[in-house]
Amino acid sequence: MIGELIRAFLLIFAAEMGDKTQIIAMTFATQYKVRDVIAGVFIGVLFNHGIAIVLGRYLSKVIPLNLIQIIAGIMFVIFGILALKDEDEEEIENKKAFGPIATVAFAFFVGELGDKTQLTAMTLATEGNFPLFILMGTILGMIVTSGLGIFIGSKIGEKIPDIFIKITSSIVFIFFGTLKLFSTIPSIYLKPLNIILYFTILIAIESYLIKTIVKQRRTGAKSLMKEVATTLYTQTQMLKEVLDNICLGRDKCGACSGSECLLGYTRHILREAREKGNYYDDFSVDLNKLIKKDYDKTKVLQALSLILSDYLQNGWEQDQNFVINQVKRSLEIILFEEPIKNKENINDYFNEVRIKDKVMASILEERVKENLI
Repeated sequence: MIGELIRAFLLIFAAEMGDKTQIIAMTFATQYKVRDVIAGVFIGVLFNHGIAIVLGRYLSKVIPLNLIQIIAGIMFVIFGILALKDEDEEEIENKKAFGPIATVAFAFFVGELGDKTQLTAMTLATEGNFPLFILMGTILGMIVTSGLGIFIGSKIGEKIPDIFIKITSSIVFIFFGTLKLFSTIPSIYLKPLNIILYFTILIAIESYLIKTIVKQRRTGAKSLMKEVATTLYTQTQMLKEVLDNICLGRDKCGACSGSECLLGYTRHILREAREKGNYYDDFSVDLNKLIKKDYDKTKVLQALSLILSDYLQNGWEQDQNFVINQVKRSLEIILFEEPIKNKENINDYFNEVRIKDKVMASILEERVKENLI
């Protein structure tokens, strides 16, 4: 029982490291709370792999076991080869009508239909004796890789060795597949010449794919996984530097009031995002009651313009629990004494700002345009 669970976990873990599903988890972690993303992954994978395992158990009753094991071995070798292919960039449509958990669950259920992990779960079920433990292993593998994807996106950024991950994943699948083939195929076919030919073809294919990946990285092409991780890191690093520049310092404030200060609190939630991956959380603090100081409004305007420029380029984020929106709200309180009401787009936002301060609105619009040039 435990052996089937561990085997299922290892295969799914190897399959998903650096794969599109991990990238989806990283992206959702910038939009929803981490616990909601993990819950959505669990539900989506439970249904997806559950269907696969039920189907796999049915196939095991109508197809000879020896043939199933040979097919399984071939599929594992194919999965190993495919692990070295770069995933096509996938656009994740952000539909929040069903709530974060349901949205993530649906995305993972649909995203895994016909994917190698679903096929792996089906294949394991055709030869296993404990389908429930296989399902537990596959779900655990998906949750762990998704969790690592979120961790990578929030902490490691550029340092992730994605080539190493892909090669390791490929080796794991090919090892299991080859082991299964050599223990299942009749000995009459396992002649030295056939074995040499098998490994020669396999090494040639692997070498070509590895060479292609290395060449892409040397020419500056980044994996989608790296791009997502880098975006998260760069965005929060930029805001950290801007807020550090706005801070008046001990020379003007005397003893630092830390998180009791509006800017100090803002820096705190940004640090939480960078260090703990809490990109989407509700800190439940009334920003209006925090200490406000005589900040340089020119610098504050510049910081706000950077956030608005980013939203123009990457989409307008509505949820106020998103850490960047919380930073934006703090900056608005400094500039306008109160936050700008949540708006549907940038034009509505500027209209609201003009009502509060036409001069400041004009300066802010000009700064945003300059940032986009």
